[in-house]
Amino acid sequence: MQPTILWVDDEIDLLRPHIIFLEQKGYHVLTASNGHDALELVSQNPIDLVFLDENMPGIGGLETLPKIKAIKSALPVVMVTKSEEENIMDMAVGAQISDYLIKPVNPKQVLLVVKKFVHGKELVTEKQLADYRNEFRLISDLISAAKTHLDWTEIYRKLAMWQVKLSGNPDSNLKQMLEMQFEEANQVFGKFVKANYLQWFQTQGDKPLLSPSVLKSKVFPIISSGSKVLLLVIDNLRYDQWKTIEPIIAESWQVSSEDTYFSILPTATQYARNALFSGLMPLEIHKTYPELWVFDEEDEGKNLFEKQLLTAQLQRLGLNTNFTYIKTDTLKGIAGGLNIKEFLGSNLAVLVYNFVDVMSHSRTDSEMMRGLAADESAYLSLTRSWFLHSDLKGFLDQAASQGVQVVLTTDHGAIRVKNPVKVIGDRATSTNLRYKLGRSLNYNPKEVFEIRKPEEAHLPKPNISSSFIFALGNDFLAYPNNFNYYASYYRDTFQHGGISLEEMIVPLVTLNPIKR
Repeated sequence: MQPTILWVDDEIDLLRPHIIFLEQKGYHVLTASNGHDALELVSQNPIDLVFLDENMPGIGGLETLPKIKAIKSALPVVMVTKSEEENIMDMAVGAQISDYLIKPVNPKQVLLVVKKFVHGKELVTEKQLADYRNEFRLISDLISAAKTHLDWTEIYRKLAMWQVKLSGNPDSNLKQMLEMQFEEANQVFGKFVKANYLQWFQTQGDKPLLSPSVLKSKVFPIISSGSKVLLLVIDNLRYDQWKTIEPIIAESWQVSSEDTYFSILPTATQYARNALFSGLMPLEIHKTYPELWVFDEEDEGKNLFEKQLLTAQLQRLGLNTNFTYIKTDTLKGIAGGLNIKEFLGSNLAVLVYNFVDVMSHSRTDSEMMRGLAADESAYLSLTRSWFLHSDLKGFLDQAASQGVQVVLTTDHGAIRVKNPVKVIGDRATSTNLRYKLGRSLNYNPKEVFEIRKPEEAHLPKPNISSSFIFALGNDFLAYPNNFNYYASYYRDTFQHGGISLEEMIVPLVTLNPIKR
């Protein structure tokens, strides 16, 4: 079907060469010499694009524009005018024009605008398809050759960026290619972690930045230099989610550094976040501060002592730093309201924001949330929509005027699980779907990463015979009882605790406020 363009101008006869040019390019062009006729044509025809003259007798372009939008709100309208006055441009932009051309226009300008608004999505899809096919081969080669944590960080950054780029692409085949490449990467990454993870605790050589070293490496040096820091920990934030909200944050903040670090195993809040705040591995927390460690099978909350663990880390390092601390899933729920100046007045302000984790888990339990975040693209779209309208964005916008630096990070990410793996354990076995801690675990060792001696991974154990196993890639651990029911219930849900690029390699970003 021919795309239809409406050109509205009181001197339409003078534009005949442009109209003929567009018709030769395969477009159907309707014309009108006034706003009234234009509105009638818009209401009666399937129009793809409008060129609208700004200065016409009777109803002018600026007056016609909102009437067009009232009929078809999504119809792109390009304002064409002789005027270069700034107030005219401001009024046109404020009235939601799609683009702006100044007379005299030339055919190439016109054709470029037409391609942008009539064929833009098709052209983007075709370009992304060609680009990703080229990148697909490059990434496959990188996966085959990967030997270090830096190699895997580069691979995951590339895959995550394509996840973001393709999130708005309607081509399901393209997304399926990316999904398959993620699965391939996670399969090989799992082997890399199994071969190297325990060695990272036995050597000072080549190893990634891990959870216990994050604050000492990235936050405390900023405080020592005399600057105030807001440490923003968004629980369960993946790297691709960070890249999704980055353009929104960039309106008020400049990214001064964008790094990643590796979350420890298990990639679960109880372990990874406590290690982050304490500066210690879980075994050392348990030994040094036994009153602050809670085992999996205990009913008590697992993250009730983050403030105490941070205090202890500062004291061990001899840092006389006053700090404020808030943990919440919505700033609106803070009793008495949040005084931003007072909160950010300390050398270190810590905000642990749990909403992304709440969103991820609610997707498991709610059919409506499953529909809203059916796949990675929808999950990223939901993340963007949440952040754009969140109280967290409003807080950051206000914080930008306070002259603080922000270190934005998380404790771990999450992966959409697909493949159930059978595990047998006793009643005391932990319930997490991505890792199990227990005494009598029965499983296929080829399907998991097993740590029979948890102390080698600096993990505490409630019993002398306790061991850990971790799910790999997009697997999840399920008991044989009611296996089919649980496999169906948890398949395609977002989980964390195991080994995958999405869970382990997480964002660590430093932001500086943009001075207006």
